[in-house]
Amino acid sequence: MKATEVPQIAGAYLFEPTPYADERGFFCRTFDADVVRSVGLDPCAFVQDSVSRSVRGVLRGLHLRSGAGEAKLVRCSYGRIFDVVVDLRPHSPTYLGRAFFELSGETQATVYVPAGCAHGFQALTETADTSYRIDRPHDPAEDVTIAFDDPELAIPWPLPVTSTSRRDREAPSLAEVLKHTEG
Repeated sequence: MKATEVPQIAGAYLFEPTPYADERGFFCRTFDADVVRSVGLDPCAFVQDSVSRSVRGVLRGLHLRSGAGEAKLVRCSYGRIFDVVVDLRPHSPTYLGRAFFELSGETQATVYVPAGCAHGFQALTETADTSYRIDRPHDPAEDVTIAFDDPELAIPWPLPVTSTSRRDREAPSLAEVLKHTEG
């Protein structure tokens, strides 16, 4: 497994495993505590694993947590997704930086999203399963959502949005969220 820094987002990493394929399919390690530790992250900090299943065109995000934030490892375990990370940490050298990834079940690559960054994705295949490893128990009272189509972010979503949650459809703009979190 190889860990690579994401230049657009300070403290973000892309973890790329080496799948071993043969006539049966493939096998690969999707989490390695030693590799995670080698880039300065605590592998024991992750306390919850979750998975979502989405159909082609579904968009989830942009989400983050208030308070202490939430760091997470995100991986597409089946299908393909267009994954987005936005740095919303005011004192970060990459503040308002954006990074885009295509994650897939073929590569099993994982993105580390630092606390204080917004995250979202769009399913590119008929079925896409996305796995999350999160460093704090979820508290819905700390959920923050930013409009996925905010013109200031100008995220180049690759497909028309076929479905999203009511919360995501009604999300405030980045400027509105920043006004409430920085004010």
